[in-house]
Amino acid sequence: MSKAKSTFFCQNCGAQSAKWVGKCNSCGEWNTYVEELVQKETKNDRLQLFAGGKKGDSNKSILLQDVGTMEYPRIAVPGKELTRVLGGGIVPGSLVLFGGEPGIGKSTLMLQLALRLKNLRVLYVSGEESEQQIKMRAERIGVTTESCFILQETNTQNIFKQINEIEPQLLIIDSIQTIHTSYIDSSPGSVSQVRECAAEFLRFAKETNTPVFMIGHITKEGSLAGPKVLEHMVDTVLQFEGDRNHIYRLLRATKNRFGSTNEMGIYEMQGQGLREVVNPSEILITNRDNPTSGVAIASTLEGNRPMLIETQALVSTAAYGTPQRSSTGFDLRRLSMLLAVLEKRCGFRLGVKDVFINIAGGIRVEDPGIDLALVCAVLSSNEDLPIPQDICFAAEIGLTGEIRPVSKIEQRISEAEKLGFKRIIISSYNLKGINTGSSKIEIVPATKIEEVFSLIFG
Repeated sequence: MSKAKSTFFCQNCGAQSAKWVGKCNSCGEWNTYVEELVQKETKNDRLQLFAGGKKGDSNKSILLQDVGTMEYPRIAVPGKELTRVLGGGIVPGSLVLFGGEPGIGKSTLMLQLALRLKNLRVLYVSGEESEQQIKMRAERIGVTTESCFILQETNTQNIFKQINEIEPQLLIIDSIQTIHTSYIDSSPGSVSQVRECAAEFLRFAKETNTPVFMIGHITKEGSLAGPKVLEHMVDTVLQFEGDRNHIYRLLRATKNRFGSTNEMGIYEMQGQGLREVVNPSEILITNRDNPTSGVAIASTLEGNRPMLIETQALVSTAAYGTPQRSSTGFDLRRLSMLLAVLEKRCGFRLGVKDVFINIAGGIRVEDPGIDLALVCAVLSSNEDLPIPQDICFAAEIGLTGEIRPVSKIEQRISEAEKLGFKRIIISSYNLKGINTGSSKIEIVPATKIEEVFSLIFG
C-alpha cells in the first residue's frame, strides 16, 4: 500500500522543504510555505495512462552521430499572427503554455483555434466552464466545425480515458490550475498538482506526438502561477497581454524552442471574438487635422515586424514642488535616464517639471529605438511647438547625449515610407550600407540631440 507523507512547498517559486520555514531560501519571500500531502507511489501503483505509453522501459545511451532525424511538418494554423509567434505553425509533440490575465481572451483565442482547424480532431478540455458556456461562446464566434470535441473534466485519469477513445490530434487544457491527478493528495492549483499534471501531459505529448496547449493563470505580479519549473518543462510559453481599457491584445512568445522569442502578434477584441490586426501601424497612429505639441512618431521593431507607433508626452510645471514622473507603456527608469541626459548634456531644465509619457494604443514597447521620438515629444511639449506630421524617428539615445544606431534600420525606413512619411531622422552611424537613393523618403542623419532640435524647431 502506498505511503502518504507531508511536505512543504513555496507557493511563490515552488521550492520544497521537509519542514515549515518562515522565509524561503530560494526566492526570499516570507510566509509562502504551505503544507501539502504527497502520496509516495510504489513501482506498480501507476497504471498506463494512454495508448502508446510504455511502462518500465529504460533508455540506453547512444552516440550522437547514430541518432536518426525525422522531419515532422508543422501543423498549419489559420491566421498569420499565431503562426508568426509560434515560429511557423504548431510542432507535433510540442507542449505550449498560454498565460494571461483573467478576461484577456485566452479561452476565446484557444476556442477559435480549435474551431478553425477543420482537418484535425481537437479535444477541448475545460475545467472552468460548462459545455453550455463553451457552446454559447462558439455561437458568438460564428465558426462551426464537426471535428471539435468538448470535455468538462478536471481529473487527468478521466481525461486520458477520453483521449484513448477519441484519439485527438490536438489537445487543449483550460486550465492547468484546475486539473488534478489522483496520485497526489493535494488540492488543484497547488505546486505539486500543477507540476505532476503538467508532467503527465508532457509525457503524453512526447510519446504520442500530439501537440498540447495548456492555459495557465497568472499571479497579481504578472508571472505565471505555479512552480517556475512549469515554464522549464514546456516547449513554448506564450503571454497574452493588453489593457482592459483598450481593445487591442498582444501575443508574445517569452520562450520558444522551435522559433524566435521576439515575435509579436496583435489582435483586436470584438463581440465576435478576436480579430487579427494585419497592419498595426495604421491603428497605432492617430490621424489629426491640426498638429499637436507633445506627439512624435517612432519607427520601432517587434521581432522581425516593423511598425510605427505614436509617443505622447506632457510637460507641465510641478504644482506641489516635487516633480512627477509617470509612464504608460514605457520603462519608467529609462524615462528618468533620458530626462537626466536632457538636463545634464543638453541644458534643458526639466528637473522642476512634471513629465507624463504615454504610448498610444495601450501597448508596451521595450525597443530602445523609440528613444529619439520620446525625447522629441518631451521637448515639443516643453516648448509647446508641434512636430511636423510627416517626420518620424528611429534612433537610440546614449548617456553622453549622442544619437546611437539601431538594428534593422532598412525595415524601419521601408515601413515609414509605406505609410507616407516624408522624412525619417536616424543616427549618422546607420548610414553605412544603406542605399539612400532608392528610397522616396528623405533620410536625415544626426549625431546629437541639439542637431535634431534645430532641424525640427529651427
